[in-house]
Amino acid sequence: MWLQTEMRLGWLWAYNPEHLELIGKFVQAPLRERAPWDAQVKKMTLVARLPTWIKSAKNRDEVLRAIDRIRSSLA
Repeated sequence: MWLQTEMRLGWLWAYNPEHLELIGKFVQAPLRERAPWDAQVKKMTLVARLPTWIKSAKNRDEVLRAIDRIRSSLA
């Protein structure tokens, strides 16, 4: 993995810049809606499989800083 950085909570990594962008948008979102439980859609999405510490609002700033570090390494 080229797109990775170590944080105090664990490793943050992405497959490619698009994956990193998706994680960043999810972490930034103030409201994270999902389909109702009885919806006829797939239940386990890519963001649902993220570690809990990435999805936690209390770690939002730290995760976004790590994403910025990874983005800066791309340039």
